[in-house]
Amino acid sequence: MKKNVNVPNALSVSRIIFLPLLFALVIWDFRLAFLVLYILVGSTDAFDGFVARRFNQVTEFGKTIDSVADLLFYISTAWFLYRLYPEYLIPNMPLLIGFFGVLALSFVVSAIFCGKPILMHTFILRMNAVLVYFLIVFSYFTNTTYFVTLILALYIIGLIEEMIIFIKYGEVDRDVPSLFHL
Repeated sequence: MKKNVNVPNALSVSRIIFLPLLFALVIWDFRLAFLVLYILVGSTDAFDGFVARRFNQVTEFGKTIDSVADLLFYISTAWFLYRLYPEYLIPNMPLLIGFFGVLALSFVVSAIFCGKPILMHTFILRMNAVLVYFLIVFSYFTNTTYFVTLILALYIIGLIEEMIIFIKYGEVDRDVPSLFHL
């Protein structure tokens, strides 16, 4: 248990802990305060993995809590975007529904082929996490409708790749860069 109490895991958990405050800032329409906190909280996604690898603190618990934090943070981001900038998201609703369908299907496929729901950290999915992070920042300043389209399309591709990995190889390291690295 002691090895699970470390800085990278604390950073991952902080993303979960600060989500209610982000929701409150959106509801109260404190856009600038939301943006600043979102930037700070979202940056923990990059730092947790960096610190874990740099200081040899990678654990299975850390990989799991990071995936949970990512899932909660980035699904919440869809709601944040809808609430703050619906004009950028509404034209992408069919693609957003498709994304959630493929996401749910990927959990079903991983549960069938690996015995548990898994969210991987492939290159495409990591890249999308970065793009989503910048999406919120850019949306504060400019129209990001086409950026949303790009992100959703890439997420669907990444999740399909993830399902192919599960079907072909079963459970593998969540951090495998792509199907072509197996």
